[in-house]
Amino acid sequence: MLNTKEDFLNGQILLIDKPLEWSSFQAVNALKWAIRKKFSLKKIKIGHAGTLDPLATGLLIICTGKFTKKIPELQGQVKEYTGTFTLGATTPSYDLETEVNETFPIGHITNTSIKEATAQFLGVIDQVPPIFSALKKDGKRLYELAREGKQVDIKSRKIEISEFEITRIELPEVDFRVVCSKGTYIRSLAHDFGKALDSGAYLSKLRRTKIGDFNVNNATSPNVFKDNLEANVSP
Repeated sequence: MLNTKEDFLNGQILLIDKPLEWSSFQAVNALKWAIRKKFSLKKIKIGHAGTLDPLATGLLIICTGKFTKKIPELQGQVKEYTGTFTLGATTPSYDLETEVNETFPIGHITNTSIKEATAQFLGVIDQVPPIFSALKKDGKRLYELAREGKQVDIKSRKIEISEFEITRIELPEVDFRVVCSKGTYIRSLAHDFGKALDSGAYLSKLRRTKIGDFNVNNATSPNVFKDNLEANVSP
């Protein structure tokens, strides 16, 4: 069934597979302009249900029209991620956005110790968000303060990790799958995981695979969405 102008205005939930190095805002903007152009609309309500970092790929839920009211509910859903931790080093941003600032030994780390370390992160835990994040303190984004070189005291928050599985070990790389609550920072998990192994770690790859019952396998890229819309094919 083809989507009409009324469909988008009344509300659609669109599943987008966000490309690497795109911001979530860019993905929303690409869809907004495609829909406006296709139907000659001056404006349309559109927004996403949970940011993905530019260095992450995967599922971004985008709501249009009246369905933008569903965003808070969708944001609260459990999420699943897959990715890679690189052991033996840390970065200020806890991922590849910044350069390695410290290195650590990994000779003592075994496959068994890696798998056993996951246990201490299961359940409800306290997690400190990364300094390089979009959270606000005193009216400024934390990453802005970080780039200015300011020291910031960041409070920990309660998050829940219901599943944490190691899927590949080829040191210094470790692949994982995590199922977690809203507000979980996988970058912080990488950093803390390195500490748990008496070493260091940063997040080198991240993909969001699920949000609630929505799966990235059913998502399309922003460019494919745009092409389908122009060709009048249902997304």
